[in-house]
Amino acid sequence: AIVDRVAAAAERSDRTAADVTLVAVTKTWPAETVVSAYRAGMRNFGENRAEELSDKRPAVEAIVGPDSGIVWHAIGALQSRETNLVADNADVFHALDRAKVADRLSRRLVENGRSETRPLPVFIEVNLSGETTKSGLDCSDWEHSSEQQQALQQMARRVHSLPGFTPWGLMTMAPWQVEESVIRGIFRRTRELAHWLQEAEPDGYWLKLSMGMTDDFEIAIEEGATHVRVGRAIFGARN
Repeated sequence: AIVDRVAAAAERSDRTAADVTLVAVTKTWPAETVVSAYRAGMRNFGENRAEELSDKRPAVEAIVGPDSGIVWHAIGALQSRETNLVADNADVFHALDRAKVADRLSRRLVENGRSETRPLPVFIEVNLSGETTKSGLDCSDWEHSSEQQQALQQMARRVHSLPGFTPWGLMTMAPWQVEESVIRGIFRRTRELAHWLQEAEPDGYWLKLSMGMTDDFEIAIEEGATHVRVGRAIFGARN
């Protein structure tokens, strides 16, 4: 049902379902649930917590094998002490928002050999709502703030220059329990920010957009999301 909704939303934005990656968020769900979703056709799974990812990935691989085609997405804010877990276990990282985390991730990607053979695709997390409870670089007034633009450019240059990374784009979260027009505006402005960044920093590639969750993923797709992070709509309420 969710795949059908993704396809319909993509069609409304003159795209196809193949243009959107559905990341099934399995936070707090056991390995057996991941395996069930895998057998139903899911291949992209998202974990909010680095420790849970480091435990769950080998548990799932013990059942389906290491060459199952599963792509593991680390989607939660990361503490610097957790960087090794993500560098060792994530196939994609959605929430880079601090230089210290970037530096430590890169160092570990060199140490574990991934920098040459399997670079880590990275989204820079941006905060366009201005909510202090949300992570991400402050881009709440990016259209008018040269300071916010420069901070994002500096992070983009860091990701591009450090070994072990593949620049992918921007990630954001919309406010909860607000009017659809507000949510749509956040996603639209994030898409516009990605295009601005691509022009400002053409050496990298920044046009992928990780945005949209259970309550707003269809709006996000209509506004250009390439990756949506959906948990509750697929698995039900968390344990």
